[in-house]
Amino acid sequence: MAEFSTPTTEQQFAENFAQLKPVMNRTEALYESSRCLFCFDAPCIKACPSGIDIPQFIRQINSGNDTGAARTIYEANYFGNACGKVCPTEVLCEGACVYNLQEVKPIEIGRLQSYATTKVIKSGEKLFGPGADNGKKVAVIGAGPAGISAACELRSLGYGVDVFEAKAQPSGLTVYGVAPYKITNEETLAEMDYLQAQFGYNVHFNSAISSRAELEKLEDKYDAIFLGIGLGKTNELGLPGEDKINCTGAVEFIAELRQFQHKVAVGRKVIVLGGGNTAMDAASESSRLGAENVILAYRRAKDEMGAYEFEYDLAKGVGVKGLFNVAPVEITGNGYVAGVKFIRTETKDGKVREIAGSEFVEDCDMVIKATGQAKQTEFLSLIPGLKLDGKGRIIANAHTGQTGNPKYFASGDAWNGGAEVVNAAAEAKLTARGIHAYLSK
Repeated sequence: MAEFSTPTTEQQFAENFAQLKPVMNRTEALYESSRCLFCFDAPCIKACPSGIDIPQFIRQINSGNDTGAARTIYEANYFGNACGKVCPTEVLCEGACVYNLQEVKPIEIGRLQSYATTKVIKSGEKLFGPGADNGKKVAVIGAGPAGISAACELRSLGYGVDVFEAKAQPSGLTVYGVAPYKITNEETLAEMDYLQAQFGYNVHFNSAISSRAELEKLEDKYDAIFLGIGLGKTNELGLPGEDKINCTGAVEFIAELRQFQHKVAVGRKVIVLGGGNTAMDAASESSRLGAENVILAYRRAKDEMGAYEFEYDLAKGVGVKGLFNVAPVEITGNGYVAGVKFIRTETKDGKVREIAGSEFVEDCDMVIKATGQAKQTEFLSLIPGLKLDGKGRIIANAHTGQTGNPKYFASGDAWNGGAEVVNAAAEAKLTARGIHAYLSK
């Protein structure tokens, strides 16, 4: 039977999962904003998928206009607070900062962004509101970054908006799939409450839309339907023993961790399968939860991983070890996970090849699969005229988000195949305007 680490206490959890980007105080914000060079043709703006006028909001913070800074941020990105914490700023805005060229620490843009938006959220100050009612209604399926961003923009354009969410809370992966050391549940939900109070859209929780009959009801009642459904469960690998207890998907593991926090137990020795950013989070979280030994196993070489380098460094910083050029063959054990049987690999001409006779078993008490998420093709097949590409992604107009069924529009992971929160928010805003153009004809 698998052995588990002793669950952390609430205090230990708070210490182990302390925020990587804690909110600045006023003094810190003034100092950091004073370092900005306010570049003309600023590269940080170009690096931001939502195109926030970064020098503008930093100048506003420095001049004492924190509310104006929050307005500048939210006008470009409705997930402005969350993105200040969960965005990979190291490779986006901060990665583009001109200070990097001088080997000087880049401006902490993400923390400045969180500073201004946190302040306005706590104050509850009204910055936005719905536009004049135009008599038309849009249904939004999914209350993740895409769905909520679309709802905000559509309300600003005067549409009645009903959001249908399968789960009990809004914000999608921001509250169910992001590592707790990047943003807390309280911060995430505070932004969601703030946005709903500003724009007045309706959210129906625990309201999965999963049948053709339910879609027909929406088609009859609403003028357009926005698909912000994201991706599904962790992909199955098809390995013998994959159904064992204590073999779980990374998405499911992180969702449980976000909801139950210090009550979640992990094995003493955990193997995480994968080389993407989600694998790094799952490995780091396992170590922070008390696992004595965490191994990150990837079928290619270290420099071929899809994860950002800073994410791997973060995992290594809490004791995670890498095991590269190995492919899982079987999850061993009797009912419970006892280990993973691997075969060594090599990469030739870009393809992974297994090395015959190189199998070995690595003992462990738990396996976490960070092997990508399944596309929601079964649900999407219920929509007449909607087409998918060869990878199961929704095919939609790049400028308007309109699908092959003109009444349906899409954004987010179901369209882009899996990207950052900021990408979903930016795409959804564009798609909301596409809906407006379509319904204004």
